[in-house]
Amino acid sequence: MITTTAPVTRTRSDDARAVVAALHSDWIKATTVRANRAILGITVVGGLLVSWAVSVLVTDQVQYVAQVGFFWTSVSSMLAAITGVLLFGSEVQHGTLASAVAARPARWVLALSKTVTAAVLGLVLGAAGLAAGFGGAVIAGLDAGDTSDLVGSIGWALLFTTLSGVLGLGIAMVVRNSTAAISGFLVWGFVLENLFRLFLAEEAARFLPFVAGNHLLAYANDLESPHALAIALTRPENALVFAGYALAALVVGSILMYRRDAD
Repeated sequence: MITTTAPVTRTRSDDARAVVAALHSDWIKATTVRANRAILGITVVGGLLVSWAVSVLVTDQVQYVAQVGFFWTSVSSMLAAITGVLLFGSEVQHGTLASAVAARPARWVLALSKTVTAAVLGLVLGAAGLAAGFGGAVIAGLDAGDTSDLVGSIGWALLFTTLSGVLGLGIAMVVRNSTAAISGFLVWGFVLENLFRLFLAEEAARFLPFVAGNHLLAYANDLESPHALAIALTRPENALVFAGYALAALVVGSILMYRRDAD
């Protein structure tokens, strides 16, 4: 007598339950990678040293903790983007992406899990960088300054680093090479975008990704012209611009993850 069984099918509820397991797996991977530990150390030590050095060595203007504490956040955002890159790029590099897809065939589960993990990593690095930045300024003996909007300013800064982690993940999903993605980020953030700002009209330059991102922070850039300051976007507008870049990279990366082979 021959018996047959119906093929096992995967339901939406099964996929939804798999999200928790995927999050747990991604968080274990992210917290055990040595590079991420090193990045956290750089974030803390660099934030302390830079804010302390700026507080002590810059004597031609009055500075306050509420201002200097945010100086390191631009670098923290880059470091957050690198952790986002490594979250996906390391899977491709070490050949573990194929096994992850085999374990969870619904690739949207992996995309969602990695997006949440990248965002949390960006948030953690942002908080660590801010704590170090404020700590260095306090150690240097600066006065607190105007703290009336400090909570709101911290929130915008943390949004910047959180979105940076997601942007890094999206770029890695598109490029699928950690070295290329990280190099591209650094070259764009520190070289190319500054060149674009020189040649683009200020009305257009304000929509560049890290111009918008850095305008979420609590200090003014003395290098910007009065016209650029006059037409600068509001913080909510800058947040939407930067989030748009992160979302676009994530959507394109997710589509490509569905269309490409996992190995």
